[in-house]
Amino acid sequence: MHAIILAGGRGKRLRPITDYVPKPLVPLNNIPIIEWQISYLKKFGVKEITICTGYKTEMIQNFLAIKNNLGVKIKISVEKTPLGTGGAIKQAGLSIKDKSFFVLNGDTITNIDLGKLVKKQNSIASIELKTKFGVVEIDGDKITRFKEKKEIPNVWMNAGIYYLQKETLQDLPKKGDIEKTVFPDYAKKGKLSTVKFKNAMWHSIDSFKDIEECSLDLNKIIK
Repeated sequence: MHAIILAGGRGKRLRPITDYVPKPLVPLNNIPIIEWQISYLKKFGVKEITICTGYKTEMIQNFLAIKNNLGVKIKISVEKTPLGTGGAIKQAGLSIKDKSFFVLNGDTITNIDLGKLVKKQNSIASIELKTKFGVVEIDGDKITRFKEKKEIPNVWMNAGIYYLQKETLQDLPKKGDIEKTVFPDYAKKGKLSTVKFKNAMWHSIDSFKDIEECSLDLNKIIK
């Protein structure tokens, strides 16, 4: 099985760290995000990974070379100019021989079961949306309980993990986001599926707070 990791962004919200290292090399418990992601993909039989890069590519290549590519076959797809998620997947997909492949956002850390995702063609992993703030439970005018980041039942969000058929590549734009082009079009045509994951551990590393919270959960997420 083949996977594409979308890791071409500059990670501006993590400055000043990302002034010196690319976002995939930002450490979580002293291990870079990209290493956590590769370990996660390997658990599900992924043996070939294409990493889409654009910012400080050589640093990522040097890290992987030192680590002997962490035991998998790795290709680097360099974006000379930002291509968007759709353009990046299209470019990286030129070298994919498999009939289907996974796509993983480069800042996603999760324990979502990829084995369930492959049961549906052109599918998106979805998780229940969590509030960004703590909530209070109320009975009348009395507060009965405080809860942190409660999941909102039956409100689903895109988890940034996709399972796509190779034929999808021909529909992708050379430049632009898959979430704004192909996915809306496929949804209208009934060609896009989802697999829902309740109570999944999931983090998107966009801020220093995300780093802190994810670091506390890592041993539970990726064992």
